[in-house]
Amino acid sequence: MTPDAPVHPLVSPWGRFGLYSFFVDAPEPAIVDTGIATSPAEGMAPALEAIGRRIEDVRWILLTHGHIDHVGGAHALWELTGRRAQVVIHEADAPMLRSRRAHVDEYRAGRGQYLRDPGGAAKVEAAANAVISGEMEPTLLVKGGETLSLGGGVTVSVHHVPGHTPGSVAYVLDGQRAVFVGDAVQAHGAANGFPGYTDPPAYRAALKRLRDEIRPCHLYLGHPYRRDDGTPYGVHLDEAQAADAIDQSLDAEGRVAEAACRCLEAGSTRTDSPYSPFAQAATELGYTGDPSLEPAPFFTSMHGYRTRGRDA
Repeated sequence: MTPDAPVHPLVSPWGRFGLYSFFVDAPEPAIVDTGIATSPAEGMAPALEAIGRRIEDVRWILLTHGHIDHVGGAHALWELTGRRAQVVIHEADAPMLRSRRAHVDEYRAGRGQYLRDPGGAAKVEAAANAVISGEMEPTLLVKGGETLSLGGGVTVSVHHVPGHTPGSVAYVLDGQRAVFVGDAVQAHGAANGFPGYTDPPAYRAALKRLRDEIRPCHLYLGHPYRRDDGTPYGVHLDEAQAADAIDQSLDAEGRVAEAACRCLEAGSTRTDSPYSPFAQAATELGYTGDPSLEPAPFFTSMHGYRTRGRDA
């Protein structure tokens, strides 16, 4: 029987968001996601000390995907472990750990096409420089399907759940069905009030896999994502709450897909609307948020439907 490993949430603020990282108290301790550059020293180290653990003893840094608020603290955390921890990321998102420039390139290729901000790329570059503690080569690249040993019989299986990013993964504590998904379960969005994903068909398929195959008993999200009534989910979801969050994510994606596809079929053109050229979709969905606030999930998802289509 696989022994249980306690999980301790490590929560730190960042602007309008709460950043969730997790300490897995195994013989070879792991931290899932690393927040931003200041998170390891200012948030994680004191939190671990409070429960009688040391950040120097962390031996695994498991990254769910490559966005700056998840990999930003990776280099700093790795340094605090004496460079002994193994840093794990999916091969598709590894460029975002290796290079700050990859975050600017992602912006230009996607949401930056729609935001009327001549200085937008410069702002993303400044943010990457400020909150990414260092560029680095990962220790271990994964594709999905791997099993990682955290010692003492504690193992973690890696599942590729693309959609939010090409290299999003879920880490599953075997025997506990404790699942760390980062931003792969968006529900109705976080502080921006809109779910964000680059590949809608892949996102929907990943949600179905989580629901039908992985079936979490414990689900750990990357941010306080919100239900359809606007209330946030907590940092740790039990089995019923996890099923609800996945179902609400599927429902939200279905609504967004229908509105996006009708908008694209109508052949929307540029207007003065801040949601242009997807103003029809924003109106249909009742979305009135600021689409320019990073990470700009409205345009990220709309661009996904424009380039990837939708899953029937």
